[in-house]
Amino acid sequence: MELTAILLFLNGLGGGELLLIGLVILLLFGGKKLPELMKGLGKGMKEFKDAQKDIQEQISKGLDDDKK
Repeated sequence: MELTAILLFLNGLGGGELLLIGLVILLLFGGKKLPELMKGLGKGMKEFKDAQKDIQEQISKGLDDDKK
């Protein structure tokens, strides 16, 4: 679902827009900070996915408990 949302967002952007966004990010953060930024972004996405999974499991467990 998340990947689909990302792909739908990127589908509306052309190559020129993506290049411009990449250049702006490079100018704002610089080449040396970019790997750190991506690493932090990856960690944040992983934590978000883990939290989402935990919440879904809790909801599913609560629904199963209500059925009993």
